[in-house]
Amino acid sequence: MKSNKVLLTLTTIGVLLVCRRDSSVAATANQNLPISVVVGSNCTISTTAVAFPTYDPIVAHATTADDSTAGAVTIACTKNTTASIGLGLGLNATASQRRMEDTSTATNYLNYELYSNAGRTTVWGNAAGTWYTPAAAPDKNPRTFTVYGRIAAAQDVPAGTYNDTVVATVNF
Repeated sequence: MKSNKVLLTLTTIGVLLVCRRDSSVAATANQNLPISVVVGSNCTISTTAVAFPTYDPIVAHATTADDSTAGAVTIACTKNTTASIGLGLGLNATASQRRMEDTSTATNYLNYELYSNAGRTTVWGNAAGTWYTPAAAPDKNPRTFTVYGRIAAAQDVPAGTYNDTVVATVNF
């Protein structure tokens, strides 16, 4: 029994020495790992067509303009991005006058204009001072802005289908 006691004592001492040795060898060191990214300003743009009611220069639109509010420009931008939206003059413009072309003859034109406000007093263009600049993006969700169209009254044009294509641009 004495030898068992001695053996148990020696084993315990050995285990303590091994544990003590391991704990003296085990050390730690810390270092911060920097993490970074640059979030860039970005915007996307999409459009909904401006569709006017039928233009009647003889009765309905002899003295009253033909108005449309069906068009829209939708932008989605990085949060807090300030953007400006421009609308070009179209494919058939002459000087600064937007015009739709008669698709059957390509020689007849119907003058029209696009506006950024319901009162149709602010022309929406693509030159300095005519861009529409909404408030900075409150979040990344799309925002839609109405395009107000107007065809002037009493234009003397033949019956037909008239159209134009305007380029919408977002600057950010």
